[in-house]
Amino acid sequence: MLAFPITPFSPTGEVDRAAVGTNASWLSASGVRAIVAPSGTGEFFGLSPDEAVVVTEGTVRAAAGRVPVVAGVGVGPRVAADFARRAEDAGAEAILVLPPYYSRPEPAALVGYYEAVAGATSLPLIPYQRDAAILTPILLDELLRRVPSVVAFKDGSGDIRLFQRLREHVRERWGEDRLVWLAGAGDDLAGPYYAAGADGFTSSLACFWPEAALELERLARNGDFGRLRSYQSQVVRPFYELRQRRPGFEVAVMKAAMELLGHPAGPVRPPLANLGPGEREELAAILRRLDVPTRAVRAARSAYSSM
Repeated sequence: MLAFPITPFSPTGEVDRAAVGTNASWLSASGVRAIVAPSGTGEFFGLSPDEAVVVTEGTVRAAAGRVPVVAGVGVGPRVAADFARRAEDAGAEAILVLPPYYSRPEPAALVGYYEAVAGATSLPLIPYQRDAAILTPILLDELLRRVPSVVAFKDGSGDIRLFQRLREHVRERWGEDRLVWLAGAGDDLAGPYYAAGADGFTSSLACFWPEAALELERLARNGDFGRLRSYQSQVVRPFYELRQRRPGFEVAVMKAAMELLGHPAGPVRPPLANLGPGEREELAAILRRLDVPTRAVRAARSAYSSM
């Protein structure tokens, strides 16, 4: 399970460098396998290039080698390549390539986009399939041929049928271990993706509750889909129903939960919208009902375990 943390902002809207480190420090010690920073949940699309590097650097420093840090890159070939080059210098260990900005690219030209990123870094690449970047089996085959540094594939499209087709095609043509297959359409879809052959998943729930995301991963990995469905219904669905209330709430809910639990987060940046007072109270009630650990509780547990 890879964590997708938020990017904390100060009250004036700047990246809160100290808070980046604070959040990454406890998260990297929580049992997650890797941290992706910045990512979509981290408002990559709302950061300047310099801010994106600050987030990666701060996360690498705070993680202190406990887990690898994957840096998100995107926008376009030149910008993504520059991000990747600077992320490698900052100590990232892999690159998550988000879709390009253009909403309807020529599918065959997508391979050139990934080639541009690969040419700028020696780090392994993870294409992120969603929105403007949807690959067919033939295109994925071409991508693996032309960009051998692709080591994993993250699907955020929610199209389980396509995900299964891509995986079966690569297994037949390239072997069982050519790619690591990551579910990336939300914690609530971990079960269906694992049933279709996913090796892991990316989690925004891990921002504030990594224990819940790790339990999802355990149940899915063990094929305990009956208990997984029950766990998702009780634990995951309340957050995702609120996330789906309005566009952009997939980030705003995570940041509000962080703040309600005592972690630094700050507001979202436009074009996203923050939760209103009533929605924050609704979220607070969910956190209380599920007994999600607060920052103070986590600190007390950490102090006790180190005695």
